[in-house]
Amino acid sequence: MNDIYEDIRKGERGAWVSIAAYLILSTFKLICGYLFGSSALLADGFNNLTDIVASVAVLVGLRISQKPPDSDHHYGHFRAETVAALLASFIMAMVGIQVIVEAIRSLFEGAKETPQLWSAGVAIVCAVAMMGVYVYNKRLAKRINNGALMAAAKDNFSDAIVSIGAAIGIVGAQFGLPWIDSAAAVGVGLLISKTAWDIFRDSTYRLTDGFDEHKLMDLRSTIARTPGVEGIKDVKARVHGNHVLVDVVVEVDANITVLEGHKISDSIEERMSKLHNIMNVQIHVEPKGITKI
Repeated sequence: MNDIYEDIRKGERGAWVSIAAYLILSTFKLICGYLFGSSALLADGFNNLTDIVASVAVLVGLRISQKPPDSDHHYGHFRAETVAALLASFIMAMVGIQVIVEAIRSLFEGAKETPQLWSAGVAIVCAVAMMGVYVYNKRLAKRINNGALMAAAKDNFSDAIVSIGAAIGIVGAQFGLPWIDSAAAVGVGLLISKTAWDIFRDSTYRLTDGFDEHKLMDLRSTIARTPGVEGIKDVKARVHGNHVLVDVVVEVDANITVLEGHKISDSIEERMSKLHNIMNVQIHVEPKGITKI
């Protein structure tokens, strides 16, 4: 269990990296967007400002999830991570819709000035920096199996793509089509909304105890191959923060002792930990071939 809390603390480091990057890049984009007259760069900058709020929400969720179990939370507070990711998706969705509305209004206003080409360079530099943050957080999230940090990494990636899209719109505006800059801002808003939907869908799936069927089959296969297990009557799994809880009912030889049944349970736990990094397995042992009275 200490390893789990240590992994969560590592996840905090990723959240802090995101917050620092967003603070620097949003300030840079907003200043340059005003100076160079680029609505796409401004939209990208405002997006990064809200990403700070989303990253802080993830950080708070990671902090809460480290609280030990208490009388009201016997399984601990690990789901605070998922709730934080869900909150982040709401924030991103509101910003995405706002950016789209403002960009469409800007398109209909017409007579826009062409943004300076320097703003495209700013967008590319920011895209490269954010891609670096994405790679760092994605690798860390996979290593510690942290859903909240993976949501933050997805947000990092979408921000890098958004900046590239903004650069394309700015360059296109140099060819006498200034409306392309506003069109790029619409694309920014759509991508923000799409990322928000993906995070929302994943978070609600976890909170409603959804679990990938293929992964469940892998777990079932591992249990079935455990020496002494003669059948599996039921197996369930759910995600609880950054780790998985498994409940399984196995059948064993009706003539073995309680001690032998206990050893089979220990063997299942060891295999699940070693092969799938699952530390929480609830095992119910039943005698094979005996019907309940």
